[in-house]
Amino acid sequence: MKIMKKKEDKMKKAVIAVPMGDPAGIGPEIVVKAVSKKEIQDIAKVVVIGDGKILEKAVEICKVPIHLKKIEKVEECGEEKDTLYYMQEGEISMADFAYGKVSAMCGKAAFSYIKKSIELANAKLVDAVATTPINKESLKAAEVPFIGHTEIFGSLTNTEDPLTMFECNGMRVFFLTRHVSLRKMLDMITKERIKDYVKRCLEALKKLGVTDGKMAIAGLNPHCGEHGLFGDEEVREIMPAVEELQKEGYPVVGPIGADSVFHQAAQGRYNSVLSLYHDQGHIATKTLDFDRTIAITNGMPILRTSVDHGTAFDIAGTGIADSISMEEAIRLAAKYAEAFKH
Repeated sequence: MKIMKKKEDKMKKAVIAVPMGDPAGIGPEIVVKAVSKKEIQDIAKVVVIGDGKILEKAVEICKVPIHLKKIEKVEECGEEKDTLYYMQEGEISMADFAYGKVSAMCGKAAFSYIKKSIELANAKLVDAVATTPINKESLKAAEVPFIGHTEIFGSLTNTEDPLTMFECNGMRVFFLTRHVSLRKMLDMITKERIKDYVKRCLEALKKLGVTDGKMAIAGLNPHCGEHGLFGDEEVREIMPAVEELQKEGYPVVGPIGADSVFHQAAQGRYNSVLSLYHDQGHIATKTLDFDRTIAITNGMPILRTSVDHGTAFDIAGTGIADSISMEEAIRLAAKYAEAFKH
């Protein structure tokens, strides 16, 4: 009987919380479009956290065949066809609302949606969170003490320095440094930091069920510095880190020239790449497939996936925003959710 119950539990759809993002951006539009797709309804039960009035406008603007159903508890989320289940959080004043504008009201609201989603995930009421775009200027206007999603999730899950991983058509990219200047990034390329990140990244992959293959470390300088001819970071910090990790038994290689390592990873030679700075990995994944580049925040007790595009204020409210990235974020959340149930 116990075996049967376990088998039945595995067949249950993952429950994914989706904070609708900055109300003035395209978040609500891509959410209603994504949730209206049969293939998304087939793989997950989605609970949207947001404002019913804004979601109604999004449905009207996008002309999607879906109706809204407000719920008070996650357990009320059913599987009615063409239904978007949402939990009301806060109230947007429609008299003060405008698409495509930086707004303290919207920044505060966007933060509250994320906060509620994290609370649900921390309480194990949902299996994962798939986030939508927020606007950093609106967060600042609202005096929210965080610069972005990763920092919010880190703080509200008591996770120090969460790991960002991009997945794009099977290629996985981690980031040693992210939102810092290039000058500061150079100071952060140290042997100890690389060793720490590789160990944590490999542990994160293991939790996601990725155990085969090796991680590649991207080079920093052109041709990995040509043994110090134009840059000595590879010789001084990166190569020693890789050598020590290999001696300790970790499946890692590198440094591999950044002009080839991402292509090789996309072809399946490596199970992941450690990008040394923000744009190095962003350019590689987004050039491969911009719409299907999805961010996964690892190293936390909960699973979070995210679209990797902004609020697109210039087209917000027009209904033309593409929902592919949102669909992929929900799909990956459902794919990896089982690993976070244990």
